[in-house]
Amino acid sequence: MGRIFEGSQKLMSLITANTMHHFFWQSLLTEENCFQSTESFFEWFSHKKTHYHFSVQRIPFSSLSQWLFDESTQNLRHSSGRFFSIEGIRVHTNFGPVHTWDQPIINQPEIGILGIITRMINGVLYFLMQAKMEPGNVNLLQLSPTVQATKSNFTQVHGGKLPHYLEYFIDRKKSRFLIDVLQSEQGGRFLQKRNRNMIVLVDHDLEIHDDFCWLTLGQIKKLLQYDNFVNMDARSVLSCIPLPSSYTGLVDAQKTILDSADINHYNHFSKSLCESLLCPEQQACYTLYEILSWFTELKTKYQINVQRIPLKEVKGWKRTDTEICHEKYPFFSVIAVSVEAGTREVFSWTQPLLMEHQQGLLGFLTKKINGVLHFLMQAKAEPGNRDGIEIAPTVSCSAAAFKLQRNDIIPFLDFFLNAPPERIHCDTVQSEEGGRFYHFLNRNMVIELDESTPLELPENYIWMTLGQIIELIKHGYMNIDTRTLCACLGLKR
Repeated sequence: MGRIFEGSQKLMSLITANTMHHFFWQSLLTEENCFQSTESFFEWFSHKKTHYHFSVQRIPFSSLSQWLFDESTQNLRHSSGRFFSIEGIRVHTNFGPVHTWDQPIINQPEIGILGIITRMINGVLYFLMQAKMEPGNVNLLQLSPTVQATKSNFTQVHGGKLPHYLEYFIDRKKSRFLIDVLQSEQGGRFLQKRNRNMIVLVDHDLEIHDDFCWLTLGQIKKLLQYDNFVNMDARSVLSCIPLPSSYTGLVDAQKTILDSADINHYNHFSKSLCESLLCPEQQACYTLYEILSWFTELKTKYQINVQRIPLKEVKGWKRTDTEICHEKYPFFSVIAVSVEAGTREVFSWTQPLLMEHQQGLLGFLTKKINGVLHFLMQAKAEPGNRDGIEIAPTVSCSAAAFKLQRNDIIPFLDFFLNAPPERIHCDTVQSEEGGRFYHFLNRNMVIELDESTPLELPENYIWMTLGQIIELIKHGYMNIDTRTLCACLGLKR
Protein backbone atom coordinates (compact mmCIF):
# COMPACT_ATOMS: atom_id res chain seq x y z
CA MET A 1 0.00 0.00 0.00
CA GLY A 2 1.09 3.57 -0.53
CA ARG A 3 -0.23 7.12 -0.51
CA ILE A 4 0.28 10.06 -2.78
CA PHE A 5 0.73 13.69 -1.82
CA GLU A 6 -1.64 16.53 -2.58
CA GLY A 7 -1.56 18.22 -5.97
CA SER A 8 -1.96 21.94 -6.46
CA GLN A 9 -5.52 23.13 -5.91
CA LYS A 10 -4.77 26.11 -8.16
CA LEU A 11 -3.81 23.78 -11.02
CA MET A 12 -6.92 21.69 -10.36
CA SER A 13 -9.10 24.76 -10.85
CA LEU A 14 -7.41 25.48 -14.19
CA ILE A 15 -8.49 22.17 -15.75
CA THR A 16 -11.71 23.00 -17.55
CA ALA A 17 -13.40 21.66 -20.67
CA ASN A 18 -11.59 24.33 -22.67
CA THR A 19 -8.10 23.76 -21.23
CA MET A 20 -7.85 20.05 -20.43
CA HIS A 21 -6.29 19.26 -23.83
CA HIS A 22 -3.31 21.39 -22.75
CA PHE A 23 -2.72 19.28 -19.63
CA PHE A 24 -3.09 16.02 -21.55
CA TRP A 25 -0.53 17.33 -24.06
CA GLN A 26 1.96 18.28 -21.34
CA SER A 27 1.62 14.81 -19.83
CA LEU A 28 2.19 13.29 -23.28
CA LEU A 29 5.53 15.12 -23.52
CA THR A 30 6.58 14.00 -20.03
CA GLU A 31 8.34 10.71 -19.30
CA GLU A 32 9.84 11.81 -15.99
CA ASN A 33 7.88 10.36 -13.10
CA CYS A 34 8.22 11.51 -9.48
CA PHE A 35 7.20 8.02 -8.28
CA GLN A 36 9.21 5.71 -10.51
CA SER A 37 11.17 5.82 -13.73
CA THR A 38 10.02 3.78 -16.71
CA GLU A 39 12.87 1.34 -15.97
CA SER A 40 11.71 0.83 -12.36
CA PHE A 41 8.15 0.44 -13.62
CA PHE A 42 9.30 -2.55 -15.72
CA GLU A 43 10.80 -4.08 -12.57
CA TRP A 44 7.54 -3.49 -10.69
CA PHE A 45 5.51 -5.03 -13.51
CA SER A 46 7.83 -8.03 -13.85
CA HIS A 47 7.51 -8.65 -10.11
CA LYS A 48 3.72 -8.83 -10.49
CA LYS A 49 4.06 -11.47 -13.20
CA THR A 50 6.40 -13.72 -11.23
CA HIS A 51 4.96 -13.38 -7.72
CA TYR A 52 1.30 -14.11 -8.41
CA HIS A 53 -0.24 -17.40 -9.47
CA PHE A 54 -1.99 -17.25 -12.84
CA SER A 55 -3.26 -20.30 -14.68
CA VAL A 56 -5.47 -20.75 -17.75
CA GLN A 57 -6.30 -24.23 -19.05
CA ARG A 58 -8.54 -25.25 -21.93
CA ILE A 59 -11.31 -27.60 -20.81
CA PRO A 60 -14.24 -29.43 -22.49
CA PHE A 61 -17.60 -27.68 -22.40
CA SER A 62 -18.84 -30.35 -19.99
CA SER A 63 -16.39 -29.04 -17.35
CA LEU A 64 -17.81 -25.51 -17.37
CA SER A 65 -19.25 -24.49 -14.01
CA GLN A 66 -22.41 -22.34 -14.03
CA TRP A 67 -22.38 -22.24 -17.82
CA LEU A 68 -24.75 -24.39 -19.88
CA PHE A 69 -26.15 -24.97 -23.34
CA ASP A 70 -29.81 -23.92 -23.27
CA GLU A 71 -32.10 -26.88 -23.96
CA SER A 72 -34.29 -25.14 -26.51
CA THR A 73 -31.77 -22.94 -28.39
CA GLN A 74 -28.39 -24.51 -27.55
CA ASN A 75 -27.18 -20.97 -26.81
CA LEU A 76 -24.24 -21.04 -24.38
CA ARG A 77 -25.18 -18.91 -21.37
CA HIS A 78 -24.48 -18.33 -17.68
CA SER A 79 -26.90 -19.86 -15.20
CA SER A 80 -27.56 -16.41 -13.67
CA GLY A 81 -28.75 -15.03 -17.00
CA ARG A 82 -26.10 -12.29 -16.68
CA PHE A 83 -22.55 -11.79 -17.99
CA PHE A 84 -22.80 -12.77 -21.67
CA SER A 85 -24.06 -15.54 -23.93
CA ILE A 86 -22.95 -17.13 -27.20
CA GLU A 87 -25.84 -16.97 -29.66
CA GLY A 88 -26.34 -17.13 -33.42
CA ILE A 89 -27.03 -14.48 -36.04
CA ARG A 90 -28.06 -14.60 -39.70
CA VAL A 91 -26.74 -11.70 -41.77
CA HIS A 92 -28.00 -10.19 -45.03
CA THR A 93 -26.21 -7.17 -46.50
CA ASN A 94 -25.48 -5.37 -49.75
CA PHE A 95 -22.05 -4.31 -48.47
CA GLY A 96 -18.92 -6.17 -49.52
CA PRO A 97 -18.38 -9.35 -51.56
CA VAL A 98 -20.29 -11.73 -49.22
CA HIS A 99 -23.97 -10.90 -48.90
CA THR A 100 -25.28 -13.53 -46.49
CA TRP A 101 -23.87 -15.74 -43.76
CA ASP A 102 -24.50 -17.25 -40.32
CA GLN A 103 -22.14 -17.05 -37.35
CA PRO A 104 -21.97 -17.29 -33.56
CA ILE A 105 -21.66 -13.95 -31.74
CA ILE A 106 -21.23 -12.68 -28.17
CA ASN A 107 -24.39 -11.10 -26.81
CA GLN A 108 -23.62 -8.97 -23.77
CA PRO A 109 -26.42 -6.40 -23.39
CA GLU A 110 -24.66 -4.47 -20.63
CA ILE A 111 -22.69 -1.24 -20.71
CA GLY A 112 -19.43 -1.74 -18.82
CA ILE A 113 -17.08 0.87 -17.41
CA LEU A 114 -13.55 1.40 -18.73
CA GLY A 115 -12.13 4.20 -16.64
CA ILE A 116 -8.86 5.90 -15.75
CA ILE A 117 -8.31 8.13 -12.71
CA THR A 118 -6.04 11.12 -13.26
CA ARG A 119 -4.37 13.40 -10.73
CA MET A 120 -2.43 16.64 -11.06
CA ILE A 121 0.90 16.18 -9.25
CA ASN A 122 3.69 18.76 -9.38
CA GLY A 123 2.04 20.36 -12.39
CA VAL A 124 1.84 17.10 -14.40
CA LEU A 125 -1.24 15.02 -15.08
CA TYR A 126 -0.71 11.40 -13.92
CA PHE A 127 -2.78 8.33 -14.87
CA LEU A 128 -3.60 5.56 -12.37
CA MET A 129 -3.04 2.30 -14.25
CA GLN A 130 -3.48 -1.32 -13.19
CA ALA A 131 -1.50 -4.50 -13.83
CA LYS A 132 -4.41 -6.82 -14.61
CA MET A 133 -4.64 -10.47 -15.51
CA GLU A 134 -7.10 -11.51 -18.22
CA PRO A 135 -7.52 -15.19 -19.16
CA GLY A 136 -7.31 -14.58 -22.92
CA ASN A 137 -4.14 -12.47 -22.90
CA VAL A 138 -1.27 -14.22 -24.66
CA ASN A 139 0.98 -13.13 -21.76
CA LEU A 140 -1.81 -13.06 -19.14
CA LEU A 141 -0.77 -9.80 -17.40
CA GLN A 142 -1.14 -6.45 -19.18
CA LEU A 143 -1.50 -2.79 -18.28
CA SER A 144 -5.16 -1.87 -17.98
CA PRO A 145 -7.33 1.09 -16.94
CA THR A 146 -7.97 1.88 -13.29
CA VAL A 147 -11.38 0.21 -13.61
CA GLN A 148 -12.31 -2.36 -16.22
CA ALA A 149 -15.63 -3.94 -15.31
CA THR A 150 -18.86 -5.17 -16.84
CA LYS A 151 -22.11 -4.31 -15.09
CA SER A 152 -22.31 -7.92 -13.91
CA ASN A 153 -18.87 -7.45 -12.31
CA PHE A 154 -19.62 -4.25 -10.45
CA THR A 155 -23.07 -5.46 -9.35
CA GLN A 156 -21.20 -8.53 -7.97
CA VAL A 157 -23.17 -11.23 -9.80
CA HIS A 158 -19.99 -13.35 -9.52
CA GLY A 159 -20.10 -13.05 -5.71
CA GLY A 160 -16.62 -11.51 -5.62
CA LYS A 161 -15.21 -8.19 -4.43
CA LEU A 162 -16.01 -4.81 -5.93
CA PRO A 163 -13.30 -3.40 -8.23
CA HIS A 164 -11.03 -0.90 -6.51
CA TYR A 165 -11.83 2.78 -7.17
CA LEU A 166 -15.22 2.04 -8.78
CA GLU A 167 -16.87 4.78 -6.71
CA TYR A 168 -14.98 7.50 -8.59
CA PHE A 169 -16.76 6.53 -11.81
CA ILE A 170 -20.30 6.20 -10.47
CA ASP A 171 -20.45 9.09 -7.98
CA ARG A 172 -19.93 12.54 -9.50
CA LYS A 173 -19.33 14.01 -6.04
CA LYS A 174 -16.06 12.07 -5.73
CA SER A 175 -14.37 13.16 -8.97
CA ARG A 176 -14.58 15.47 -11.97
CA PHE A 177 -15.58 13.73 -15.20
CA LEU A 178 -13.20 14.83 -17.97
CA ILE A 179 -14.16 12.23 -20.60
CA ASP A 180 -17.37 10.21 -20.67
CA VAL A 181 -18.38 8.62 -23.98
CA LEU A 182 -19.92 5.35 -25.14
CA GLN A 183 -17.69 3.39 -27.52
CA SER A 184 -18.31 0.17 -29.43
CA GLU A 185 -16.36 -3.06 -29.32
CA GLN A 186 -15.53 -5.51 -32.17
CA GLY A 187 -18.54 -5.43 -34.49
CA GLY A 188 -17.65 -8.80 -36.01
CA ARG A 189 -17.66 -10.60 -32.66
CA PHE A 190 -19.99 -8.64 -30.30
CA LEU A 191 -23.69 -7.89 -30.85
CA GLN A 192 -24.12 -4.13 -30.31
CA LYS A 193 -21.73 -4.13 -27.36
CA ARG A 194 -20.67 -0.76 -25.91
CA ASN A 195 -18.58 0.40 -23.00
CA ARG A 196 -18.53 3.69 -21.14
CA ASN A 197 -15.02 5.09 -21.72
CA MET A 198 -14.15 7.50 -18.90
CA ILE A 199 -11.33 9.63 -17.57
CA VAL A 200 -11.92 11.32 -14.22
CA LEU A 201 -9.88 13.78 -12.17
CA VAL A 202 -9.43 13.58 -8.40
CA ASP A 203 -8.12 16.32 -6.14
CA HIS A 204 -7.57 14.46 -2.88
CA ASP A 205 -5.32 11.81 -1.37
CA LEU A 206 -5.77 8.25 -2.63
CA GLU A 207 -4.70 4.93 -1.22
CA ILE A 208 -2.78 3.11 -3.94
CA HIS A 209 -3.44 -0.62 -3.95
CA ASP A 210 -0.80 -3.21 -4.78
CA ASP A 211 -1.50 -3.68 -8.49
CA PHE A 212 -1.81 0.02 -9.32
CA CYS A 213 0.72 2.72 -10.17
CA TRP A 214 0.90 6.32 -11.42
CA LEU A 215 2.26 6.89 -14.94
CA THR A 216 2.43 9.92 -17.19
CA LEU A 217 0.83 9.80 -20.61
CA GLY A 218 4.33 9.97 -22.12
CA GLN A 219 5.30 6.80 -20.26
CA ILE A 220 2.15 4.98 -21.37
CA LYS A 221 2.76 5.96 -24.99
CA LYS A 222 6.28 4.55 -24.68
CA LEU A 223 4.88 1.27 -23.34
CA LEU A 224 2.55 1.12 -26.38
CA GLN A 225 5.65 0.62 -28.52
CA TYR A 226 6.03 -2.85 -26.95
CA ASP A 227 4.06 -5.88 -28.12
CA ASN A 228 1.11 -6.99 -25.97
CA PHE A 229 1.80 -4.65 -23.07
CA VAL A 230 -1.05 -2.11 -22.87
CA ASN A 231 -4.39 -3.87 -23.12
CA MET A 232 -7.23 -3.09 -25.52
CA ASP A 233 -9.45 -1.44 -22.93
CA ALA A 234 -6.70 0.99 -21.95
CA ARG A 235 -6.04 1.76 -25.62
CA SER A 236 -9.72 2.48 -26.19
CA VAL A 237 -9.87 4.96 -23.30
CA LEU A 238 -6.58 6.63 -24.24
CA SER A 239 -7.79 7.18 -27.81
CA CYS A 240 -10.59 9.40 -26.44
CA ILE A 241 -8.14 11.94 -24.99
CA PRO A 242 -8.77 15.37 -26.57
CA LEU A 243 -5.28 16.34 -27.67
CA PRO A 244 -4.84 19.90 -29.03
CA SER A 245 -6.37 20.26 -32.48
CA SER A 246 -8.07 22.80 -34.66
CA TYR A 247 -11.33 21.59 -33.09
CA THR A 248 -10.25 22.54 -29.55
CA GLY A 249 -9.53 26.10 -30.64
CA LEU A 250 -6.89 26.65 -33.32
CA VAL A 251 -5.03 29.56 -31.76
CA ASP A 252 -4.95 27.94 -28.34
CA ALA A 253 -3.92 24.56 -29.80
CA GLN A 254 -1.08 26.11 -31.80
CA LYS A 255 0.18 27.88 -28.70
CA THR A 256 0.01 24.67 -26.67
CA ILE A 257 2.15 22.74 -29.15
CA LEU A 258 4.48 25.52 -30.30
CA ASP A 259 5.26 26.46 -26.69
CA SER A 260 6.44 22.88 -26.16
CA ALA A 261 10.07 23.54 -27.08
CA ASP A 262 10.95 19.85 -27.00
CA ILE A 263 8.82 19.21 -30.07
CA ASN A 264 11.80 20.23 -32.18
CA HIS A 265 13.66 17.19 -30.86
CA TYR A 266 11.14 14.73 -32.31
CA ASN A 267 11.46 13.04 -35.73
CA HIS A 268 9.83 14.24 -38.95
CA PHE A 269 6.82 11.93 -38.70
CA SER A 270 6.07 13.11 -35.15
CA LYS A 271 6.15 16.70 -36.38
CA SER A 272 3.82 15.69 -39.21
CA LEU A 273 1.41 14.21 -36.65
CA CYS A 274 1.36 17.54 -34.81
CA GLU A 275 0.70 19.43 -38.05
CA SER A 276 -2.12 16.99 -38.86
CA LEU A 277 -3.63 17.64 -35.43
CA LEU A 278 -3.55 21.40 -35.96
CA CYS A 279 -4.56 21.44 -39.63
CA PRO A 280 -7.33 24.00 -40.26
CA GLU A 281 -10.19 22.71 -42.37
CA GLN A 282 -9.30 24.84 -45.37
CA GLN A 283 -6.04 22.85 -45.70
CA ALA A 284 -7.67 19.43 -45.24
CA CYS A 285 -8.94 17.37 -48.16
CA TYR A 286 -12.44 17.56 -46.76
CA THR A 287 -14.22 19.53 -44.07
CA LEU A 288 -15.72 17.68 -41.14
CA TYR A 289 -19.16 18.42 -42.57
CA GLU A 290 -18.18 16.82 -45.90
CA ILE A 291 -16.84 13.74 -44.10
CA LEU A 292 -20.08 13.34 -42.14
CA SER A 293 -22.11 13.78 -45.33
CA TRP A 294 -20.01 11.06 -47.04
CA PHE A 295 -20.56 8.78 -44.06
CA THR A 296 -24.31 9.45 -43.95
CA GLU A 297 -24.67 8.69 -47.65
CA LEU A 298 -22.92 5.33 -47.23
CA LYS A 299 -25.09 4.42 -44.24
CA THR A 300 -28.11 5.18 -46.40
CA LYS A 301 -26.84 3.17 -49.37
CA TYR A 302 -25.62 0.07 -47.54
CA GLN A 303 -27.82 -1.96 -45.24
CA ILE A 304 -26.93 -4.84 -42.98
CA ASN A 305 -29.84 -6.86 -41.63
CA VAL A 306 -29.01 -8.98 -38.59
CA GLN A 307 -31.43 -11.60 -37.32
CA ARG A 308 -30.79 -13.29 -33.98
CA ILE A 309 -31.22 -17.05 -34.29
CA PRO A 310 -30.65 -19.99 -31.92
CA LEU A 311 -27.10 -21.26 -31.92
CA LYS A 312 -28.39 -24.68 -33.01
CA GLU A 313 -29.65 -23.14 -36.29
CA VAL A 314 -26.36 -21.50 -37.34
CA LYS A 315 -25.45 -22.96 -40.73
CA GLY A 316 -21.90 -23.99 -41.57
CA TRP A 317 -20.75 -24.30 -37.94
CA LYS A 318 -20.40 -27.37 -35.75
CA ARG A 319 -19.98 -28.15 -32.06
CA THR A 320 -17.54 -30.71 -30.65
CA ASP A 321 -16.75 -31.53 -27.03
CA THR A 322 -14.17 -28.74 -26.89
CA GLU A 323 -15.12 -26.05 -29.43
CA ILE A 324 -17.69 -24.46 -31.70
CA CYS A 325 -16.00 -23.92 -35.06
CA HIS A 326 -16.65 -23.43 -38.75
CA GLU A 327 -16.99 -26.63 -40.77
CA LYS A 328 -14.60 -25.57 -43.56
CA TYR A 329 -12.58 -22.45 -42.73
CA PRO A 330 -10.25 -21.40 -39.89
CA PHE A 331 -12.46 -18.61 -38.65
CA PHE A 332 -12.74 -18.00 -34.90
CA SER A 333 -13.85 -20.76 -32.52
CA VAL A 334 -15.66 -20.79 -29.19
CA ILE A 335 -13.72 -22.65 -26.50
CA ALA A 336 -13.91 -23.13 -22.72
CA VAL A 337 -11.23 -22.39 -20.11
CA SER A 338 -10.58 -22.87 -16.42
CA VAL A 339 -8.92 -19.87 -14.74
CA GLU A 340 -6.99 -19.25 -11.52
CA ALA A 341 -5.90 -15.69 -10.70
CA GLY A 342 -4.82 -14.55 -7.25
CA THR A 343 -5.29 -10.85 -8.04
CA ARG A 344 -8.85 -10.86 -9.39
CA GLU A 345 -12.14 -10.17 -7.58
CA VAL A 346 -12.86 -13.92 -7.89
CA PHE A 347 -9.85 -16.23 -7.55
CA SER A 348 -11.03 -19.07 -9.82
CA TRP A 349 -13.74 -19.60 -12.41
CA THR A 350 -14.58 -21.17 -15.77
CA GLN A 351 -15.88 -19.41 -18.87
CA PRO A 352 -16.20 -19.52 -22.67
CA LEU A 353 -13.79 -17.48 -24.85
CA LEU A 354 -13.57 -16.74 -28.56
CA MET A 355 -10.32 -18.02 -30.04
CA GLU A 356 -8.82 -16.62 -33.26
CA HIS A 357 -6.72 -19.05 -35.29
CA GLN A 358 -4.54 -16.50 -37.08
CA GLN A 359 -3.16 -13.03 -36.54
CA GLY A 360 -5.01 -10.07 -38.03
CA LEU A 361 -3.72 -6.79 -39.44
CA LEU A 362 -4.80 -3.23 -38.66
CA GLY A 363 -3.16 -0.44 -40.61
CA PHE A 364 -3.22 3.27 -41.42
CA LEU A 365 -1.94 4.42 -44.78
CA THR A 366 -0.81 8.03 -44.44
CA LYS A 367 0.26 10.55 -47.05
CA LYS A 368 0.92 14.26 -47.17
CA ILE A 369 -1.72 16.10 -49.15
CA ASN A 370 -1.47 19.88 -49.49
CA GLY A 371 1.57 19.59 -47.24
CA VAL A 372 -0.45 18.05 -44.38
CA LEU A 373 -0.39 14.40 -43.25
CA HIS A 374 -3.70 12.64 -43.97
CA PHE A 375 -4.93 9.18 -42.95
CA LEU A 376 -6.83 6.89 -45.32
CA MET A 377 -10.00 5.69 -43.57
CA GLN A 378 -12.79 3.34 -44.63
CA ALA A 379 -16.45 3.01 -43.76
CA LYS A 380 -16.95 -0.62 -42.81
CA ALA A 381 -20.12 -2.62 -42.15
CA GLU A 382 -20.04 -5.31 -39.46
CA PRO A 383 -23.00 -7.27 -38.09
CA GLY A 384 -22.53 -6.27 -34.47
CA ASN A 385 -22.43 -2.51 -35.08
CA ARG A 386 -25.43 -0.72 -33.60
CA ASP A 387 -25.70 1.55 -36.62
CA GLY A 388 -24.45 -0.90 -39.25
CA ILE A 389 -21.38 1.05 -40.40
CA GLU A 390 -18.46 2.53 -38.45
CA ILE A 391 -15.23 4.17 -39.59
CA ALA A 392 -12.25 1.81 -39.63
CA PRO A 393 -8.54 2.07 -40.55
CA THR A 394 -7.30 1.63 -44.13
CA VAL A 395 -6.94 -2.09 -43.45
CA SER A 396 -8.94 -3.88 -40.76
CA CYS A 397 -8.54 -7.58 -41.39
CA SER A 398 -8.75 -10.61 -39.12
CA ALA A 399 -7.05 -13.90 -40.12
CA ALA A 400 -4.96 -12.03 -42.69
CA ALA A 401 -2.88 -15.03 -43.84
CA PHE A 402 -5.96 -17.17 -44.52
CA LYS A 403 -7.70 -14.39 -46.46
CA LEU A 404 -4.59 -13.87 -48.57
CA GLN A 405 -4.40 -17.61 -49.28
CA ARG A 406 -8.09 -17.56 -50.29
CA ASN A 407 -7.37 -14.55 -52.57
CA ASP A 408 -9.86 -12.31 -50.80
CA ILE A 409 -9.76 -8.76 -52.15
CA ILE A 410 -8.48 -6.52 -49.35
CA PRO A 411 -7.83 -3.02 -50.68
CA PHE A 412 -4.37 -1.57 -49.97
CA LEU A 413 -3.12 -4.64 -48.07
CA ASP A 414 -0.11 -4.90 -50.40
CA PHE A 415 1.22 -1.58 -49.14
CA PHE A 416 1.59 -3.06 -45.65
CA LEU A 417 3.03 -6.39 -46.75
CA ASN A 418 5.66 -4.77 -48.98
CA ALA A 419 6.44 -1.55 -47.11
CA PRO A 420 10.12 -0.55 -47.01
CA PRO A 421 11.33 -0.21 -43.38
CA GLU A 422 11.90 3.55 -43.66
CA ARG A 423 8.19 4.02 -44.46
CA ILE A 424 6.96 2.12 -41.38
CA HIS A 425 6.32 4.41 -38.40
CA CYS A 426 4.51 1.92 -36.16
CA ASP A 427 4.68 -1.87 -36.15
CA THR A 428 3.55 -3.68 -33.02
CA VAL A 429 1.45 -6.71 -32.18
CA GLN A 430 -1.39 -5.98 -29.78
CA SER A 431 -3.82 -8.26 -27.97
CA GLU A 432 -7.53 -7.75 -28.22
CA GLU A 433 -9.74 -7.83 -25.13
CA GLY A 434 -8.57 -10.74 -22.97
CA GLY A 435 -11.79 -11.14 -21.00
CA ARG A 436 -13.65 -12.49 -24.04
CA PHE A 437 -10.95 -13.40 -26.61
CA TYR A 438 -8.27 -16.07 -26.36
CA HIS A 439 -4.90 -15.12 -27.88
CA PHE A 440 -6.57 -12.75 -30.37
CA LEU A 441 -3.66 -10.76 -31.86
CA ASN A 442 -3.49 -8.02 -34.46
CA ARG A 443 -0.42 -6.55 -36.09
CA ASN A 444 -0.77 -2.75 -35.87
CA MET A 445 1.00 -0.76 -38.60
CA VAL A 446 1.27 2.86 -39.74
CA ILE A 447 2.79 3.42 -43.19
CA GLU A 448 3.72 6.75 -44.79
CA LEU A 449 3.44 6.88 -48.57
CA ASP A 450 5.37 9.24 -50.80
CA GLU A 451 3.29 12.27 -51.74
CA SER A 452 3.45 11.30 -55.41
CA THR A 453 2.02 7.78 -54.85
CA PRO A 454 -1.25 7.60 -56.84
CA LEU A 455 -4.21 5.87 -55.21
CA GLU A 456 -7.62 5.07 -56.64
CA LEU A 457 -10.07 5.03 -53.77
CA PRO A 458 -13.23 2.88 -53.56
CA GLU A 459 -16.29 4.92 -52.59
CA ASN A 460 -16.11 3.84 -48.95
CA TYR A 461 -12.60 5.27 -48.44
CA ILE A 462 -11.71 8.87 -47.60
CA TRP A 463 -8.72 10.96 -46.42
CA MET A 464 -8.84 12.61 -42.97
CA THR A 465 -6.44 14.61 -40.83
CA LEU A 466 -5.52 13.34 -37.37
CA GLY A 467 -7.45 16.23 -35.84
CA GLN A 468 -10.59 15.12 -37.67
CA ILE A 469 -10.12 11.49 -36.57
CA ILE A 470 -9.78 12.48 -32.91
CA GLU A 471 -12.81 14.76 -33.17
CA LEU A 472 -14.91 11.90 -34.58
CA ILE A 473 -13.66 9.50 -31.88
CA LYS A 474 -15.16 11.84 -29.29
CA HIS A 475 -18.59 11.33 -30.87
CA GLY A 476 -18.42 7.55 -31.27
CA TYR A 477 -17.97 7.27 -35.06
CA MET A 478 -14.69 5.31 -35.01
CA ASN A 479 -14.51 1.57 -34.46
CA ILE A 480 -12.23 -0.16 -31.96
CA ASP A 481 -9.57 -0.85 -34.61
CA THR A 482 -9.24 2.86 -35.38
CA ARG A 483 -9.12 3.72 -31.70
CA THR A 484 -6.44 1.17 -30.87
CA LEU A 485 -4.25 2.37 -33.76
CA CYS A 486 -4.69 5.99 -32.70
CA ALA A 487 -3.63 5.08 -29.17
CA CYS A 488 -0.44 3.53 -30.59
CA LEU A 489 0.50 6.79 -32.33
CA GLY A 490 3.20 8.50 -30.31
CA LEU A 491 5.89 11.14 -30.59
CA LYS A 492 9.33 9.69 -31.25
CA ARG A 493 12.69 11.40 -31.13
